[in-house]
Amino acid sequence: MTTIDQTINELEALFGTRVSRAEAVRKHHGDDLSYIPAMLPDAVFFAESTKDVSQALAICNANRTPVIPFGTGTSIEGQTHALKGGISIDVSGMADILAVNEADFDAVVQPGVRRKQLNEHLRATGLSFPVDPGADASIGGMAATRASGTNAVRYGTMRENVLALEVVLPDGKVIRTGTRARKSSTGYDLTKLFVGSEGTLGIITEATVRLHPIPAAISSAVCTFGSLQGAVDAVIATMQSGVPMARIEFLDEVAIEAANNYSKLSLKIAPTLFLEFHGTEAGIKEQAETVEAIAAEYGADGFEWASRPEDRNRLWQARHDSSHATRALRPGSANFVTDACVPISALADNILAARADADQSFLRTKINGHVGDGNFHVNYLVMPGAADEIREAERLAARVVERALESGGTASGEHGIGIGKLKFMRREHGPALESMVALKHAFDPNDIMNPGKLGSLLD
Repeated sequence: MTTIDQTINELEALFGTRVSRAEAVRKHHGDDLSYIPAMLPDAVFFAESTKDVSQALAICNANRTPVIPFGTGTSIEGQTHALKGGISIDVSGMADILAVNEADFDAVVQPGVRRKQLNEHLRATGLSFPVDPGADASIGGMAATRASGTNAVRYGTMRENVLALEVVLPDGKVIRTGTRARKSSTGYDLTKLFVGSEGTLGIITEATVRLHPIPAAISSAVCTFGSLQGAVDAVIATMQSGVPMARIEFLDEVAIEAANNYSKLSLKIAPTLFLEFHGTEAGIKEQAETVEAIAAEYGADGFEWASRPEDRNRLWQARHDSSHATRALRPGSANFVTDACVPISALADNILAARADADQSFLRTKINGHVGDGNFHVNYLVMPGAADEIREAERLAARVVERALESGGTASGEHGIGIGKLKFMRREHGPALESMVALKHAFDPNDIMNPGKLGSLLD
């Protein structure tokens, strides 16, 4: 009997039918939203409690069996791919909202709770959880990948919005990190260590997240520009002016064409900003007037307002559907998408260079981004299995990242490392990478947690 068979047999003896070897189930859990071909685990275990996760990890650790945590599978850098087989531990069934502390602006949730589920639960409280990566991701997965999204420019990423965690370590031990207090000066900040660890150090089984008041007034607008340069320069000037933008999103002509087709919009096909202002009626009026004046200096055609809630929702849904909309421009294609984040002053040069590269390539390419914090995405449409197209996308994506690093930026602002960005870790972090490897080894000496990701650096 092989070691993996022994592990699966032990899990089946303890958990019965909650362990599946079915190929369709394994395929779903060895895949994500990326272009990377699926890599299947040997079995999937559906956990229902922290105790379940603890017992399963103890078995896997004793048998040196790889473990891949799984939430909803919405990552896009291969984070859930089972490079070395093993057991996928699915925590999507752990989906209870355990507490909402309105007076303290926080909530305690299990990892399988989805962001839309949480916000629906909060509707009557006047509070919201604003981290919005687009996909209806699970809170545990969002914490594990340090997710952000359209609201990050005002409300921050998961790094700023996770106060405390319950985590099961590779040997099955359960620890708690952080507290519900707004600050602490005691010990190492283990919460921040696990936020963004991509399942390589342990499995998150509970999260305490920060909530924010729903603003008294919200206003959204669309603003088109005569050039990409003008649109990005307007973003830079807006952020440097100190206007507290809630959202400021850039979409190039390809993104607008896709949105018009897919979401039945009728926007002018031009470099475009989607903007949103939060505050009081007087406050958002003043903010909008300031941004409108700045935009005019950079060649804007004026604001088209979306003042009704249904119009705002339709606009932002179109932004969230951008990935699906772009793929629909080339039926049967897959999104080969990369992201980078740079200091705001370097944003224009980086986006313009990415666009110039794309214009000289044979691939259809879209650029959009959460540009208020210097984060942008480049999406190349490739046909699955087309080796020449994938090579070209890899070449172009590498240039995006290399320029970002040269600008003092990072290889990923929100997509994470997974498989796709491992090759840039040494260049970005230098000797600090050894410290990351040492931490990985200290928490997971048997390298069972998501091996082939950060764990591959131990080889």
